[in-house]
Amino acid sequence: MALVEAFFLPHPPIIINEIGGQETRHVQQTIKSYQEVALKIKDLQVDTMIFLTPHNANYQDYFHVSPGPAAQGSFHAFGHPELSFIVEYDEELRENIIQEASKQSIPIGYLGEKDARLDHGVMVPLSFIKGKAKIVRISISGLTKEVHYNLGKAIQQVAHQSKKRIVFVASGDLSHALKKDGPYGYKKEGPIFDDYIKKALAKGDFTSILGVDTRLADLAKECGLRSLFVLAGVLDQQEISSNLLSYEGPFGVGYAVANFTVIKENENKQYLRAYQEQVASELKKRREQEDRYVRLARTSLEHYLKYHEYLPINKELEEQLINEKGAVFVTIKKDGKLRGCIGTLAPTKESIAEEIIHNAVSAGLRDPRFEKVQVEELGELSYSVDVLSTPEEIDNLDQLDPKQYGVIVFASGKSGLLLPNLEGIDTVEEQVKIVKQKANIQDGEPYHMKRFKVVRHL
Repeated sequence: MALVEAFFLPHPPIIINEIGGQETRHVQQTIKSYQEVALKIKDLQVDTMIFLTPHNANYQDYFHVSPGPAAQGSFHAFGHPELSFIVEYDEELRENIIQEASKQSIPIGYLGEKDARLDHGVMVPLSFIKGKAKIVRISISGLTKEVHYNLGKAIQQVAHQSKKRIVFVASGDLSHALKKDGPYGYKKEGPIFDDYIKKALAKGDFTSILGVDTRLADLAKECGLRSLFVLAGVLDQQEISSNLLSYEGPFGVGYAVANFTVIKENENKQYLRAYQEQVASELKKRREQEDRYVRLARTSLEHYLKYHEYLPINKELEEQLINEKGAVFVTIKKDGKLRGCIGTLAPTKESIAEEIIHNAVSAGLRDPRFEKVQVEELGELSYSVDVLSTPEEIDNLDQLDPKQYGVIVFASGKSGLLLPNLEGIDTVEEQVKIVKQKANIQDGEPYHMKRFKVVRHL
């Protein structure tokens, strides 16, 4: 028996009448949709529900699967210990998922149990979905979207081989930054992110979900995206009908309820492959348009990884690159996220070209915040190069503009630098706060500043 249905479900305890009380009047669309989901699952006579939850034990490099024969939990943390649950785990299906995923070199297993109690990412759905179905509980991880997707494919494979009627539940809320009085206040990226995901869910467009701007997602403060990546893999090569049952966000958090019915197999519905083809096409266009500065940074890292030596200076480079000195920062991104950034505050080499060559290699291999770039990643990376002006002393914040000027702070042998015109940094106060944190300068500690401009090459 194949997977019979899949759902994306939010998990706000406030939609439970005993917890939300009068506040539930603001989430009636979500409650109504949950009631529809509960009836559907009851009619399907489900044997096992597989939950992907963001609120159990999460690890950067590992998918945790809840062990043991059973588990219990309650809403004690929300003031209602009487609302409790006891579930039986489907040990056979759970073990088959781990074995299938492990065959694909996906790090997954029972290690690292922090709290055996059920989390609200599972209990909120179970408050509506009654019955005797067993469950499997899997946590998200900090691994890539590709690995999450492949876990979904492994789950699908096991479901196809099982004789049980199985439902997959991707548990997660959308943005937590929709209102000033919400959990993270208001950020303009919150509604933008939610609108993007809503449209994709309504269409069953998981290629777009895989392609969401990860910087946008981070600023939106979501908790459901990785669950959706796994859901995309669960529905790989399946013709589906999709239904966005509801969306609302009255408390500053986006609640979307959606269900997906598998109609038949369709080998053309390979969401990850489609996403990767889009990325490859965009990078190809970008590289066709890159200037000599960016091309030099990219080829410098590629050359070093291939030959283990710095790229020789090409005398055909434009005059400014080989005849002028300059401080340079090289920034590398992957999937919209920072992958490495190294630079110099003043020239250290005989030319801007040499500065770019050495800093590109350092950004890829020596940024202590990240693992070294691997050869197989090179096709997924994008680069930018900033050539800095000579820094000048400033006396106060009024002389800064985060879009126009970068800033360097100094205090007692410590220093920190932040480039200008960075996404998500819109005020001088934010800019200085971040750069002080980078320099480990405490509040109240005296410091002085310099500002600089950059010529940015993308």
